Amino acid sequence: MRIRFERVTQRYDGQPLFTDLDLEIPSGQFFTLLGPSGCGKTTLLRMLAGFVVPDSGRVWFGDRDVTALPVHKRGVGMVFQDYALFPDRSALANVMYGLDARGVPAAEARKRALAILERVGLRDFADRSPATLSGGQRQRVAMARALVIDPQLLLLDEPLAALDVKLRVELRAMVRELQLESKVTTVFVTHDQEEALALSDIVAVMDRGRIVQMGAPTEIYARPVNGYAADFLGSANLVPTNGKYRVVRREDVEIGAGDLKGVVEHVEFRGAVVGYRIRTAVGPIHVDVWGSKRIYRRGEEVMLRIPADAPIVE
Repeated sequence: MRIRFERVTQRYDGQPLFTDLDLEIPSGQFFTLLGPSGCGKTTLLRMLAGFVVPDSGRVWFGDRDVTALPVHKRGVGMVFQDYALFPDRSALANVMYGLDARGVPAAEARKRALAILERVGLRDFADRSPATLSGGQRQRVAMARALVIDPQLLLLDEPLAALDVKLRVELRAMVRELQLESKVTTVFVTHDQEEALALSDIVAVMDRGRIVQMGAPTEIYARPVNGYAADFLGSANLVPTNGKYRVVRREDVEIGAGDLKGVVEHVEFRGAVVGYRIRTAVGPIHVDVWGSKRIYRRGEEVMLRIPADAPIVE
C-alpha cells in the first residue's frame, strides 16, 4: 500500500515542526525515517498510526484519506520501543489480542497466533508471561502481534534500541526477513545509521522537520547532498576544498601513502577494524583500516591519500 503525506503542517507550542511537507512511500518498501531526537520522525510515525492529527494537510493510504480516521480503523500494526505487551497475559494471548478485537473466532485466532509465534521462534514460549521472557523474546512477541493481523502498514518505533548490540544485529535480520515475506509497507524510525543502512529500501534523512535527502542507502551513502547528510548516514570526513567540502568516508582514506602529512593522535583497536584520528593541516582526519596487521602508534607521522573522486558538497 502506497503512503502519502500531502502538504502536512504541524506546530508545537506555536512553533512549526513541519510546513507543507510532501512525502510519498512506495508500496511494499521498507522505508526508514532517520534523524536525531526532535527532528520530527516520531511525529510522522504517530500521524500514520492515528495518534496525531496534523494541523493542516492530508495523510493518504492508497486512495483513502485517513487524516482523521481513528487508530482502530486504520489496519496498522505497530511495534514500540518498550514493547507495550500486556503484562497479565501470556505471549499467546498478547499475539491473539488484535485478532480477538477484530472478531476472529477463537480457534482461528489461536491457530494464526501459534503459527506466527512459530515463525519468530517462540512457539514453545506461548504460555509464558512477558515478565519471564528476555528483552529479545518480548520484542519478537511484539513483532508477532503486529504482523498476525495482516496489517496494511507496519510501523516500527525504534524497536531494537533497548537491546544489546549482538541481539540487535540478530533481530534486525529477522525483522527484514519478516517484512520481505509479508511484503507489507513498513515505516521504521531510528537514529541509528547502521540499522538504516542494513534494513532499508529507502532512507529519508531528517533535520528539524525537513527531509534533507531521500533515496536508497547506497545512493545516499555514496552521494550525500550536503555535510549533514554525509555525516548522519555513516560518519565522514569533511575536507575543505576551495570553499566547499570533499566528503571522504573513513574507510576510503589510504594511510601510509599519498601527499597529505599527518600525526596519529588516537588509536582505537576494534578487532577487525583499527580506527585512527590523525592531525593534519586541513583538520583532523578519521581513518578506519580493515584487517590491517600494521598498527600505527600515537605520535607517529604518516602520509594520507584522499580519493580525488570523493563527492563535494556545500
